[in-house]
Order: sequence, then structure tokens, then C-alpha cells
Amino acid sequence: MADVRVGISGWVYPGWRGGFYPAGLVHRDELRYAAEHLTSIEINGSFYALQKPSSFAKWRDETPDGFVFAVKGGRYITHVRRLLDVETPLANFFASGVLGLRDKLGPILWQLPPNMQFDAGRLDTFLTQLPRTTTAAVALAERRDDKLPDDRVLAATDTERPIRHALEVRHPSFAVPDVVAIAREHGVALVLADTAGRYPRIDQRCADFAYARLHGDAELYASGYTDVALDDWAAKVRDWTDAGLDAFVYFDNDIKGYAPFDAMALLSRLG
Repeated sequence: MADVRVGISGWVYPGWRGGFYPAGLVHRDELRYAAEHLTSIEINGSFYALQKPSSFAKWRDETPDGFVFAVKGGRYITHVRRLLDVETPLANFFASGVLGLRDKLGPILWQLPPNMQFDAGRLDTFLTQLPRTTTAAVALAERRDDKLPDDRVLAATDTERPIRHALEVRHPSFAVPDVVAIAREHGVALVLADTAGRYPRIDQRCADFAYARLHGDAELYASGYTDVALDDWAAKVRDWTDAGLDAFVYFDNDIKGYAPFDAMALLSRLG
């Protein structure tokens, strides 16, 4: 039976306190509270900097059994190196404690910058380097450099598990059949992104799971979803699961605090 995960991108938002987070809730309990109301969360701090193994272990332990995290890949790989010569940065990323999530590790999200144009060779090379199992990730992590001190390294896995990858593209040059073909060859999901028309909306099935990021349909990051729009997304998710695909949906319309409420409303529609 296909699995459905609905959640939010990140959870540390001061503006949500007194709204989604009840007044008086201790800040350190916010992840626990969010995980009680949702079924998945994207870790986006990993996009800005390598996290600590102790942080991944803490997040794992603070969430209920069956909960799943997606993890956003580092911007050093996607935005600074722009996918070129990234074997060592990838090794550092997987050595930083990601595998410490254990059975709560969901897909790894790779978001490309808006000004990065499609290059078939570059994309194919990058996707080829991504580990598809936790064992392969350990082998890659062992090639890390000395930028990671020993006390910030977790290059081990408790058991063999598959690792899924999702790719979010933003330059219009990616809206071509060659991108879909390369993603399918590697079993990487192309993110269906709702961005109020700013970035390409690619709706193609390329892997054994589907991944959607809802940044806002009327206004980027700052608009809530109407009942009609949520009904439409519920229908889309059912289409995916009817086709045997697991589904991961994350709301990133966080500026005015809509994201967690929209996520809960979609979960309610999906039963």
C-alpha cells in the first residue's frame, strides 16, 4: 500500500508562536508538537550548513514512531558548486549525521538555484554520484575531508536501507523532456512545485514516489490554500497513490503561518 506523508518545511518560526504553536509552549517542544499533528517535516537547516550528528539524533528521538523527515541537501553543493566537483562535499554531507535519522530518514531534497540552466551532462553526473542505499552513503562519507572534525562525524548506519532523492528545478530550461528522461534513468523524483507561477511546474512521474512542495499558489510563501485548492491537491495525491507511488507533500507558505494549518487540512482530506 502506498504511503502518504504531509508536512511542512522547517518548524522553527517565531511568528507561529501563539498561532500554530500554543502560547506558553516551550520552544524546545515545538518539533514534538508539530510531529504530533503532521506526518513528516523537511529539515531545511541542512541546506544552509552541515548539521551535527547529535542534532539528527535529537530530532529522531523527539518524534513519534513512524514519523519521517525529508532532508534538504546543502546549498554549497547546489548553489555554490552548482553540482560540479561535488564528491567531497557530498561525502561531508552524508558524514554529518544524516544517517543518524535511521528509519526516520525520508527523501533527500536537492533544490537548484533559479539562475542555473539545464546541462544534461552536469545533471547526469550529479545524479550518478548520489548514494541509493545507506551502505553506499557510508562508503561515500568515508571520503570526507578534514573540514569535519571527528566529533561532528557519523559515518555509519544501523542497517541497510534505500535512500531516495528528489530534485527541485527552477530555471525554465529544465522544462524539457531530456530532464524527465535523465531523472527516470536514475529513479529521482522531479518535485512538483507550486510557486504562484514563478518557476516551472513539472508534473512527471520519474521514481517510485512523488514529491510536492507547495510554496503558495496565489502569492509565493505568503498565501494560504483555499478549500478548492486543497481538494485539488488531495485528488492529485490520490492519483499518485492509486498508481502505487508513495507521496510526500510539504507546505512552505510559512510567512503568515499558513503552512501547518494547510498541511493538517490536506491530511484531513486524505484521511
